[in-house]
Amino acid sequence: MRIRSISSHASVSLMGAIKDAVGAFCLLTLATGLIYPFVTTGVAQSVMPDKAAGSLVVHQEKVIGSELIAQDMSKLPFFQARPSAANYDGASSNASNLGPTNPALLQSVKDRIAYWHKARGDQSPVPTDLVTTSGSGLDPHISRDAAIYQIPIVAKRTGISETTLRTLVDELETSGLFGRHHYVNVLQLNLRVQSLVASQLSH
Repeated sequence: MRIRSISSHASVSLMGAIKDAVGAFCLLTLATGLIYPFVTTGVAQSVMPDKAAGSLVVHQEKVIGSELIAQDMSKLPFFQARPSAANYDGASSNASNLGPTNPALLQSVKDRIAYWHKARGDQSPVPTDLVTTSGSGLDPHISRDAAIYQIPIVAKRTGISETTLRTLVDELETSGLFGRHHYVNVLQLNLRVQSLVASQLSH
């Protein structure tokens, strides 16, 4: 009788523990899977609707991209984005994972340096972010130095004066934490350049 009593008590305790575990699971699922996302999404959409929607860039009533994701600009005569190991594919963000002594990485950097030297027509030092990929492969910004470096190239290709292009860079320049880094959003910069090109063609 005593053995049966102990066994029965153990079964009741086990069932109680299972019920508690299931209850806690359901409660946490409700709180973290439904309530928390709805609340944070609602607050974000109320306080900063543009950012909550993905920081989409609208041009002529069409969504042409996001301020947060780089695009391949290599076929355009405008400013070029940072190289991408993900081929600018937002669904496959990644880095190259090549070490600093990897021959493939060293060769790709050399090739990019050669490209920029040819594009500018001189041997001036190329900013690092124009010859190396970022950790995400989708960095939408380039450093101010990288933008300034490209000004003679864009001026030659578009007919816009270097002074005007430098002014655009200055207007769109933003700074990072504590003002240590200065960079420019490539998509926003190119939209301004495109507008200037269109204005030139209309006159």
